Amino acid sequence: MTEADFIAALRTLPLHPGARGLTDDTAVVGGLVMTTDTLVEGVHVLSTDPAADVAWKLVATNLSDLAAKGAQVEGILLNLPLSDPVWDRDLLSGLAEVMTAHDVRLIGGDTVSLPPGAARVLTCTAIGRDAAAPPRSGARAGDSLWVTGTIGDAGAGLAIAQGQAGPSSLLAAYRRPQPRLADGRALGPVVHAMMDVSDGLLIDAARMADASGLAVAIDLAAVPLSADYIAFAGDDRLGAATAGDDYQLLFATDRPPPVAATRIGAFAAGAGLSLHADGVAIPLPDRLGWLHDVPSRLR
Repeated sequence: MTEADFIAALRTLPLHPGARGLTDDTAVVGGLVMTTDTLVEGVHVLSTDPAADVAWKLVATNLSDLAAKGAQVEGILLNLPLSDPVWDRDLLSGLAEVMTAHDVRLIGGDTVSLPPGAARVLTCTAIGRDAAAPPRSGARAGDSLWVTGTIGDAGAGLAIAQGQAGPSSLLAAYRRPQPRLADGRALGPVVHAMMDVSDGLLIDAARMADASGLAVAIDLAAVPLSADYIAFAGDDRLGAATAGDDYQLLFATDRPPPVAATRIGAFAAGAGLSLHADGVAIPLPDRLGWLHDVPSRLR
C-alpha cells in the first residue's frame, strides 16, 4: 500500500469536520490550528545528526506548518524517547534553543523508552491561534504560484551531512530549518492557498493543484537558488525542486504578495503539473519529491 493509498483509506474513517478531509497539513478545531509531525532516525534525520539539531528540526518543522496557516504559535506537545543520557541532555539543549528562538511554550507530552538499538522516533504536536488558515485547496484559475526564500539548500545540506564537502550554510538549512512564521502571518489573510515546502517543491505544488482541482505550470528557470547552492551543485534547479526539506512557504494569489517571494508558476483550469524553462517544455522527472513509498531514501 502506498502512502497515498493509506491516506485515502484513512478518509473512510469517521473524520472530524476540522480535519478538512485530510487534504491539508493542519486541522482547525475550536479556532485553534493543530499539526503533528514525527522524525524517525534513518528516515528524516541521520543517526549522525547532533541531538540538539534533531530537536531543532523536530520543533521547527511543526512550526512551519503553523506558518503556512498564518498562525500565532500557542504551544507544543512533545513525545520523546529516552535513550543515551548524553544524547538526551543535548536534545533538551536543542529544544531550549528552538523554543527560545521562536517564543514557544511547552504544553505537555509523553516520554517513552526504546529497546536497545532501536531507531529513535520523536513526535511534536504544535498548536496555533489567530490564524487565517488558508487551505492548500483554495487556489483559483488565474492565480500565480509563489515561493518564499530559496529552494534546494537543505537537499544539498543533506549531502554535506553525509560526507560531501560544502558550505556550512547549506548544512544549517538541512539541520536547522527556519519556519517562516512572520511571513505566514502577513500572507495568511490575503492568499487563496498556502502550504510549506516539505517533500519537494514539485510534489507539493502538484498536491496544491490537485487539492484545488486545477492544473499548475512551473517555470524551472524561475525557481530561486542561493549563491551557496549554485556554488555547490551548479544550476541544478530540477534537483533543487525535488529535494525537499526546504520549509519555505508556497502560495497561490492573484495579487503581489506583501512579503519577499518569487513567482514560479501559474494555475489554470485542468489537472496535473507541467514544467517549462523560459517557455520550453521540460518532461516531468520520475520522482517529483519525497514519498514514504520509498523507505530507502532519506529525506
